[in-house]
Amino acid sequence: MEIVILAVVIALVAVGLVGGLVVGSRKKKQLPPPPPSTPTITPPAEPQVGEEAEAPRDEARRTIDEVGLPDATAPVEEAPVAEAPALEVPEPTAGRLVRLRARLARSQNSLGKGLLTLLSRDNLDEDTWEEIEDTLLTADVGVAPTQELVERLRERVRVLGTRTPDDLRTLLREELITLLGPDFDREVKTEGGAETPGVVMVVGVNGTGKTTTTGKLARVLVADGRSVVLGAADTFRAAAADQLQTWGERVGARTVRGPEGGDPASIAYDAVKEGIAEGADVVLIDTAGRLHTKTGLMDELGKVKRVVEKHGPLDEVLLVLDATTGQNGLVQARVFAEVVDITGIVLTKLDGTAKGGIVIAVQRELGVPVKLIGLGEGADDLAPFEPGAFVDALIGD
Repeated sequence: MEIVILAVVIALVAVGLVGGLVVGSRKKKQLPPPPPSTPTITPPAEPQVGEEAEAPRDEARRTIDEVGLPDATAPVEEAPVAEAPALEVPEPTAGRLVRLRARLARSQNSLGKGLLTLLSRDNLDEDTWEEIEDTLLTADVGVAPTQELVERLRERVRVLGTRTPDDLRTLLREELITLLGPDFDREVKTEGGAETPGVVMVVGVNGTGKTTTTGKLARVLVADGRSVVLGAADTFRAAAADQLQTWGERVGARTVRGPEGGDPASIAYDAVKEGIAEGADVVLIDTAGRLHTKTGLMDELGKVKRVVEKHGPLDEVLLVLDATTGQNGLVQARVFAEVVDITGIVLTKLDGTAKGGIVIAVQRELGVPVKLIGLGEGADDLAPFEPGAFVDALIGD
């Protein structure tokens, strides 16, 4: 019996050993392969104080004396500073209209040559005189001035008798100069008082070249040796202040401006105040020119005038008219004459029209002189009006 029990125990032990081997073998097959071994890298030792660092293999080792160091005494180059643009030097105003005479003659010679051609006819009958009247009216001289001129020409031709081309040219020149009013004071008043600058307010409908004329007038004054401050009181038209400031910067005139849509009277007041503080000779104030409501225009310009006069008298109010608008310009002139006291007229774009008679008509309408005329787009194409030079350009030599 003991022998049987012992045999069973031995058999169980043998079976257990065999099962363990099989299970162990299966477990070994299911395990993933071990990762490849990473070679161990030993970092180089940090150089200690007093030791030289290891140089790269492709670069020769240098000592401290061989290393180029910046020169502490060498001047440091500074970044270039942008220079302010050089101020422009406007040409002198003396004789400007004479210089621009050829340009004026090209656009206006139909008036002068037409009159001379008609007056040179052998027989000056009623039909010829009617043609002379039509020529003058077409040139926007106006009805009353045309009738006056024709009557004087009739009388002088009758007295003259024989008419040579030179006689007719002299006769026509004298009568046109008389019609232009040679006794008008055409000087732009900019003297001011002992402690205040001269103050000029520029008015006119937007689109007539009002802001441009203000900038060109600044050039005229600077060319005559005057210092100028500009007041950008046309806050209604977008970019009017920018436009005026650009004109001023070109000749060194500072522009006083405010926010778009701001109070024009406040800006005009500040401009005169700055002019007094800087000791400027002249302050030019550009104003808004909207005509959609006469009442609003009257209120605005009237307020500007009153506020400016708190510093001192207003020396000049210049009305800018576009010569190409003809009789429509006279309508504008009447409206502004009701709003403010016009003291002088600036006719722009006179080189772009053959209707030079507007000079005569607008003077007769307002009873004030044309003081300046614009004869082109150039910066220096604004000239003092000279009746003699104007008529010479009309009828030629």
